[in-house]
Amino acid sequence: MKSTTQYQHTNLRDILSIIGFLIAVFVGAALINHFIFRSFSVAGPSMEPTLYTGDRLIVNRLPVTWSNLKAEPFNPERGQVIVFKNPNHIPGSADEFIVKRIIAYPNERVVLKGGELRVYNTEYPDGFLFDSSYPGASQPTDGSVDIVVPEGEVFVAGDHRQEGFSLDSRNGLGTIPYSDLVGPVSLRIFPFSSFRTF
Repeated sequence: MKSTTQYQHTNLRDILSIIGFLIAVFVGAALINHFIFRSFSVAGPSMEPTLYTGDRLIVNRLPVTWSNLKAEPFNPERGQVIVFKNPNHIPGSADEFIVKRIIAYPNERVVLKGGELRVYNTEYPDGFLFDSSYPGASQPTDGSVDIVVPEGEVFVAGDHRQEGFSLDSRNGLGTIPYSDLVGPVSLRIFPFSSFRTF
């Protein structure tokens, strides 16, 4: 027959095991969320028809984590759909993170004129039409822009580029520092009927 002391030790071991397990789960979830992937919900029409309000996205953090380990900035692919921290975010508001498409890199010139978004660089000194090479926008691009992307930043735009639908690098958001990039969108997991990879 077990003594009361033995029962107390067994109960204490069980309690400590449960606490240890809960701590391990919490720490594991935090590490996965910070270094491997994160989940975000889309709000607003700026990425239609690619993404819609209520879509649930999985963002791949591994490329950003790997770049940080190598002490290099994460360099997304042109045309990639990406999530980044809003540089104009006001604490307490709901728009801390934004999803847009990568248009241009540092030292590239972006010209928006007559509904066409053209990017100039050393490879294309006469420029190339972004939407011909990287289709995605649902409408001709509104606005007028002529900018050279600053060092260490990228030019982004939503896919719904009619006036009033997307706040982006064309019209008030500005270019986005590499340090604010969270990672590329990898999956849309909800709604289930619209599941897709990117």
